[in-house]
Amino acid sequence: MKTINLFYIFLLAFCVPAKAQTVDTTTFYIPVELDEVMVLAREGGFNVANFIKVIKEDTTFYKAFKTMHLRTYDAENNIVVFNKRGAVSASLQSETKQIYRNGCRTMRVLEEKTTGDFYTKKGNYNYFTAELYANLFFTRGTVCKEDNVVKGALSREVSGNRIEKSKTQLKLLMFNPGSSIPGLPFIGNKVGIFEPEVAKMYDFKLTAQAKNGEEAYCFEALPKEAYKNKVVINRFITWFRPSDYSIIARDYSLSYDAFGYDFDVVMYVDLKQVGNTLLPSYISYKGNWKVVLKDRERVNFKATFTY
Repeated sequence: MKTINLFYIFLLAFCVPAKAQTVDTTTFYIPVELDEVMVLAREGGFNVANFIKVIKEDTTFYKAFKTMHLRTYDAENNIVVFNKRGAVSASLQSETKQIYRNGCRTMRVLEEKTTGDFYTKKGNYNYFTAELYANLFFTRGTVCKEDNVVKGALSREVSGNRIEKSKTQLKLLMFNPGSSIPGLPFIGNKVGIFEPEVAKMYDFKLTAQAKNGEEAYCFEALPKEAYKNKVVINRFITWFRPSDYSIIARDYSLSYDAFGYDFDVVMYVDLKQVGNTLLPSYISYKGNWKVVLKDRERVNFKATFTY
């Protein structure tokens, strides 16, 4: 089903870049503005073209989420559904604990409170967004034999039931930013911000700044004024740790309105270092989408993870 595709444009402090001092054109069709610090870094050997390549091929973000399945952690979950007037029509607030032991993970619900029609009479999720959230972050029963191995590029095969198809599309959107997404009608190629025909619609900036208490490189892609109504990605900002280029935060905004459906989605993700491992610590999502023959869903959620 294509309904699910629209929501899964899920899994990304706003970046205020310093005054750009120069433009690096070594990335061919993607000139990148650099602030004073990055100019000095480039003069010292930092290669902008290689950095863009790292962004396109990054696996640290994906690995951080896979590693969640191999850790014990507490989660605070907050999902809110709004009606067309902006009032809350349903919600879930809960505290859960994932326990990882002997190669298997289980989950306990420590506390839960719901309002409205969050669940159906049979106890199923009444909203697709909630169903997806549960599929990603809640565990039913015992799950074993998982790993956090990331081998090369993510599979681009979109198959299976609606949840499986959407999970694949979500992974591509979150973990391969700037790549076209198969199965998203009319917009799949428009999210490829590193492709020449799409890249020309954006301004790219690279700055040095503090993020979450540590030094970071901030890569920012914003649409040019002339193309603001023609793009799908309205904002793409990623903060990288300079020492190893691991992602420590991502801010992502997408919208589209055509051919009987529309969506407006904003995502933000923080990662934190836990021992020798990088793990998600905070996720927020604000989504509003509509597909023909389906009710509009206006759902926000936030999750905080403590390891």
